[in-house]
Parts: sequence; C-alpha cells; structure tokens
Amino acid sequence: MDERKRESIVAYLRRRMAELEIDPEDVAASIAADQERLRAAKYRDAFGNTWDGKGNTPQWVVQATSAGQSLEHFAIRVPAEPQSGKRADVDWRRDPFAGTRLATVRPEPLHA
Repeated sequence: MDERKRESIVAYLRRRMAELEIDPEDVAASIAADQERLRAAKYRDAFGNTWDGKGNTPQWVVQATSAGQSLEHFAIRVPAEPQSGKRADVDWRRDPFAGTRLATVRPEPLHA
C-alpha cells in the first residue's frame, strides 16, 4: 500500500475514534478478547460462528447436524508447524499433464 494512502487512512481512523470517544486501549482490549475467544473455539462455520464444544449446543450446530452435516466438518484445525520458505520437492516425472497443452498454457488475467 502507498505510504500516503496508509497515512490518510490512519488519520481518518484516528479522527473517527476521537469523534466516537474510542480509546486505542479499548480497541486493543477488544482485539485481544476476540483472539482469546477464537483460540478457545473448537468449531466454526462459514459465517464465523464459533463454539468451544462446552455447554449448550448453539443453534447453528443443531441445524447443521440435523441436516446431516458431521460436527467434525466444523472442527478448527491448527497447522502442526509453520511452513518454511522452502517448497516441497516435486517429482515432475509423475505429472500427468507433462508435455500437454495444459502444462504450457497460462490463464489469461481477468479484466474488471
């Protein structure tokens, strides 16, 4: 992002926060609470609803499981370890598209 654009957005946000009497500490506390809630969550749906698996089952889980979806489908999976910058080795000899048009044609960029 352009530095001037970034500074403009930051200035706008600070002005709006001052108008609404929002302290930066309030924003930081809210973000920390959201992150803690997400860390505790074990299940999440496509709309962002979460559940920690304890207490009463939320309505979105009841509806989804009643419709035949498994609870495991909504399980939040955490990556075992962070990916290193190195790509995994690929054995191109097993590529079914090697030597075909699919291996050489680049998709055209979409224009808005």
